[in-house]
Amino acid sequence: MTRAALATLALMALLVVPAHADKQVAIFAGGCFWCVESDFDHVPGVLSTTSGYIGGTTQNPTYYDHTAAGHREAVRVEFDNARVSYEELVSYFFHSVDPTDASGQFCDRGHSYTTAIYTLGDDELAVATKGKAAAEKELKKPIVTEIAAAPEFWPAEDYHQDYYKKNPLRYEYYRHGCGRDARVEALWGANARKSTVKGS
Repeated sequence: MTRAALATLALMALLVVPAHADKQVAIFAGGCFWCVESDFDHVPGVLSTTSGYIGGTTQNPTYYDHTAAGHREAVRVEFDNARVSYEELVSYFFHSVDPTDASGQFCDRGHSYTTAIYTLGDDELAVATKGKAAAEKELKKPIVTEIAAAPEFWPAEDYHQDYYKKNPLRYEYYRHGCGRDARVEALWGANARKSTVKGS
């Protein structure tokens, strides 16, 4: 191998490694995971999203049995911490849901659609707790979103992943009909679907 080729390989290695150096994970339950996935996919710095189930009593839950087992619909978010912080994502999450609703989200009712932040470690727990307090102060209403250490996250079936891209018309009809955006905008006003922390 020539010296020029070796130099090229070395440069490529330098360019590739940092891309993964700041990758972190967050897990949010905010009602219908199609909508939560779509919302976070549009946040700069988010690398990938996965719809799934979490928090129940069974392993390998499916769309048809997760509710009975006490799982919530949730989204696992991989993000580049050099571009967007966990604190910003927590703030964005609260401003994209109705965290005052203890019975579900929008037209979807029941425990599986209630809001929660599942934390990975003490640092995330502290940030999520701080974000919940800030949301409560902003709304001047009790926030019912659960904050808990993350148990195992189970990815949902393939047809649920990127649903808003695969079935755009059906997705938009559902989202509009469910009243998600209208309620979020009525609740949060100009801060709807925004992060309000410094640096956002």
